[in-house]
Amino acid sequence: MAQDGFHVEEIEPWHENGQTWRRLRGEFPDHIVTHAPVRTFYFDTEDHLLRRHDYDVDVLGDLPTAHYSLDYRTFSGLTFPTRRWVVPRNPDNTTPRGPILVSLDIQHIVAS
Repeated sequence: MAQDGFHVEEIEPWHENGQTWRRLRGEFPDHIVTHAPVRTFYFDTEDHLLRRHDYDVDVLGDLPTAHYSLDYRTFSGLTFPTRRWVVPRNPDNTTPRGPILVSLDIQHIVAS
């Protein structure tokens, strides 16, 4: 998102489950094809890893969602989240316990 055409700004921090996450709001330029041109990224204030990112899914009628990334592990020197899931997002930015729309559990990654 450092390329020309992106608009990125830090917005107010978010508090969830006893943690505080810094947030970046990013807008993708029109020439980048994406299912969600506006996203909010949440970064842990301690380890600076991505914990969540929010977007409205255009192929699902602009459904507001929160995409969580947890259980980071290192493979071939690169760090990846090994548990990811997507849930609906409430108007107040909170998330319900379900339903889980997408769930990924990654066991192994080969980076070459």
